Amino acid sequence: MTFFAANSLLARFALRSGEIDGVSFTAVRIFAGAATLALITSFRQEGIRATHRHGSLRAALALFAYAITFSFGYLSLDAGAGALVLFAAVQVTMLAIGVAGGERLLPLEWTGLAVALGGLVYLLSPGLTAPSPIGVSLMALSGAAWGYYSLVAKGVSSPIAATAGNFTRAIPLAVGALIVVWAAGHPHASWPGIGLAATSGALTSGLAYALWYVALRDLRTSIAAIVQLTVPVIAGAAGVVLLGEQMTWRLTLASSAILGGVALALLGRIRN
Repeated sequence: MTFFAANSLLARFALRSGEIDGVSFTAVRIFAGAATLALITSFRQEGIRATHRHGSLRAALALFAYAITFSFGYLSLDAGAGALVLFAAVQVTMLAIGVAGGERLLPLEWTGLAVALGGLVYLLSPGLTAPSPIGVSLMALSGAAWGYYSLVAKGVSSPIAATAGNFTRAIPLAVGALIVVWAAGHPHASWPGIGLAATSGALTSGLAYALWYVALRDLRTSIAAIVQLTVPVIAGAAGVVLLGEQMTWRLTLASSAILGGVALALLGRIRN
């Protein structure tokens, strides 16, 4: 979850400071993730060719959709607010698909979900400190794509090879997006921006997503969705400390509600 929060910080710093455009950040992130995972699989039993046998096109599409909307969403959102919207959308998507597939939530899990979503509604309610509607919409789409991507991971036989395959399949999509931006004549990327995007791709995306795929094999869909709501609180606190973002009462209360909801949901599962 700390790696996921770091993604928000890296994107927020690189994009809002103008070091790199959204498409270039996404492309470098995917390239770096694919290269790192290919290197890792080359030293494993599966071998580098495993990237062609594992993973899937639908997961790659979800990965790219998540990454591109994530980048553009952070053009107008702070790290904490963006992460709150992102992982609330992740939770709703994963829980909805899980319930539709026959998974049933316990009463405390429903209560925790309601409390957490109440915090999100409060964050997004109209006011001087309400986040950008466009940014919120893009981040909600990103969260839905990430939620679906996480569910595709359930049951994969080789999590690291599958993640490598997904990143590799997403490369043509990233190249296509870059071509469109270059044709429009609006790309820009400084070396610091490229470095931040590469760090996001190699460390807090490639390696982190491989670890997440491993963890998902032993997590129920509801718990996998709920624990991710700790990410916005980590990102929000780090944004205040490292990026000088403002910790508003709105963000503080919303974060408290979300953490309380997570605690209730986990308590319900432990008691059962």
